[in-house]
Amino acid sequence: MKNHLTLTALLFLIATSSFAQNKTPEEFIPEGYALFEKSFGDLNTDGVEDCILLIKKIDSTNIVQDEYRGELDRNRRGIILLFKNKDTYTVAVKNYDCFSSENEDGGVYYAPELSVYPRNNKLYVEYSHGRYGYWKYTFRYQNSDFELIGYDASSNYGPVINTETSINFSTKKKRTRKNTNEDADSGEEVFEETWSTVAINKLLKLSEIQDFDELNMYDY
Repeated sequence: MKNHLTLTALLFLIATSSFAQNKTPEEFIPEGYALFEKSFGDLNTDGVEDCILLIKKIDSTNIVQDEYRGELDRNRRGIILLFKNKDTYTVAVKNYDCFSSENEDGGVYYAPELSVYPRNNKLYVEYSHGRYGYWKYTFRYQNSDFELIGYDASSNYGPVINTETSINFSTKKKRTRKNTNEDADSGEEVFEETWSTVAINKLLKLSEIQDFDELNMYDY
């Protein structure tokens, strides 16, 4: 009888484990969250389309009334990265609340727009701020996580670029380009380029980032 129960339990575990691995991407969304955005692309150089899920917390206490914009959902957003193997998915990395909501106050201008996308087997987290420029984080899957290997930013005044910054955390090098032509129109910028060494002991992991808004790349 004891052997029979053990075999039954083993078969049950095998069956349920197989079912757990054969999920659609949406089934990885935890309770209390909703799908915000879904995209696909190869994230780990195996030639298979993996899945990127942006999720959003569901909490009525974070629904606010704005004097000018009406009802706003200020719930934070997160990310789940899924590797695909044949017809199954597995979680590579998850971080449930590292992004602010899409309804933050942008002050005199609108809040920056978040885009998360794969390209060339890397993951990009980009914030676009219209005529003020953009900033972008580059992650690569290594050491069982997505590690921050690059940062790029452009500070603009309309179509004119004021400064450009590019950091390679793998080589620990930083390049800064500053426009010295104050009267320049677009395309007339004259850049002064400087290089420096980045002081960093270990690469930042996506799973450990508490808030992208608090990342200060000016420290490097």
